[in-house]
Amino acid sequence: MIDIKFNVPPYVDKAADYIQECVKNQKICGDGEYTKKCNAWIEERTGTGKCLLTTSCTHATELAALLCDIRPGDEVIMPSYTFVSTADAFVLRGAIPVFVDIRPDTMNIDETLIEDAITEKTRAIVPVHYAGVACEMDTIMDIARRHNLKVVEDAAQGIMATYKGKALGTIGDFGAYSFHETKNYSMGEGGALLIRDQKDVEEAEIIREKGTNRSKFFRGQIDKYTWVNYGSSYLPSDMNAAYLYAQLEIADEINEARLACWNRYYEQLKPLKDAGKIDLPTVPEGCVHNAHMFYIKARDLEQRTRFISYMKENGVLVVFHYIPLHTAPAGQKFGRFHGEDRYTTRESERLARLPMYYGLTLDQVDYICGLIKDFFELEEQ
Repeated sequence: MIDIKFNVPPYVDKAADYIQECVKNQKICGDGEYTKKCNAWIEERTGTGKCLLTTSCTHATELAALLCDIRPGDEVIMPSYTFVSTADAFVLRGAIPVFVDIRPDTMNIDETLIEDAITEKTRAIVPVHYAGVACEMDTIMDIARRHNLKVVEDAAQGIMATYKGKALGTIGDFGAYSFHETKNYSMGEGGALLIRDQKDVEEAEIIREKGTNRSKFFRGQIDKYTWVNYGSSYLPSDMNAAYLYAQLEIADEINEARLACWNRYYEQLKPLKDAGKIDLPTVPEGCVHNAHMFYIKARDLEQRTRFISYMKENGVLVVFHYIPLHTAPAGQKFGRFHGEDRYTTRESERLARLPMYYGLTLDQVDYICGLIKDFFELEEQ
């Protein structure tokens, strides 16, 4: 039986050489040569004011929460359809996640519902760019400007994607990337904080370096470093950065390979969409996605369950995604849903993610699509 996994972490042969170089040079802790190379690559590629590699996207978002001066009792608006880290980063600061409904076309936060959720306690908006497809950032940034709110982009899935020519993660005050093994580019566990404004860089460096001004010391700006503020250790090992940098060197090749698979999926499955049997991803005008994910939407939860089982029986791992946070025990404890849950739960129960990774072949995509067509034919019998 054919065995097609849902995800295979990206790997480039040069990674082993780069990691060995770290070991040989006895520089395996944070902020080594490859960490600096990754930061520089992201800064050049995205145009962000500053990039700081972190141990995870979760930690990048926690850093952003600290830089936004989030305090107990503050409210932060976000979608419920997201990973727990989006909320956890602010809950750790004592803030209250205020969940609003999503758009069914992109699975992103519905920008038209944000303003109604704002109170005198609101301090930030956290748009999540689902599947590497941008939220409606012009509207979100306008709301933030008029209400004096910070914007933290959860761009965990968004590297190499853009909104009206701007890299995701660079539009708001802060952006967070993920380099987890399930992402387009990986360092196993890792992430990056993108900082738009230069005024926030020094504070970010201090918090990331355990509350010390060690970064300034290594740049020769001071003759010794000391504890100057609160902070933690958000620096990844340079070996992790070396693994990532080998992929960034061929980032376009990886991106193009993923896009080829995404486009083949769409082309093969569009007849099912046209026949009203499934829904496919939507990419709004002005958005350039990065083929992070390809999903279909079944009719309902029961059909999705049958579909996932059918695919598994035929050697293809297909998986669902987030359980909406407002329905989870911690979501009910720490946050609240504002307005009507019209789409969040319904759409999340329909969505199934298909295999997508660097190394997936077009022949494999064709095989997967063939199974999908067979399944929906059987559903009609």
